[in-house]
Amino acid sequence: MEDINVKELKERLERGDKFVFLDVREEWEYDDDNLGAINIPLGELPHRLDELEDKKDQEIIIHCRSGARSGNAKKFLESKGYDKVRNVLGGIIAYRDL
Repeated sequence: MEDINVKELKERLERGDKFVFLDVREEWEYDDDNLGAINIPLGELPHRLDELEDKKDQEIIIHCRSGARSGNAKKFLESKGYDKVRNVLGGIIAYRDL
């Protein structure tokens, strides 16, 4: 799936659209500033994949600080058979600048 920009993410969050929202930053980053997503740090994702297993057929939108880690998470999930995964371009930095 195509990645998503922060403007579209903000609109979808405000509308209350249904999707799985995943934050792959470290826990301390998430505690400092979060948008209400599920927090699974990128390094823990392979070991916590079972937490997403029942969401495999749903759209999953992933974000991090700048978009790099979430891009890697997207590639990882796609390699595990998740085909509705989108990365937030620019991450929370771009979101807060919006």
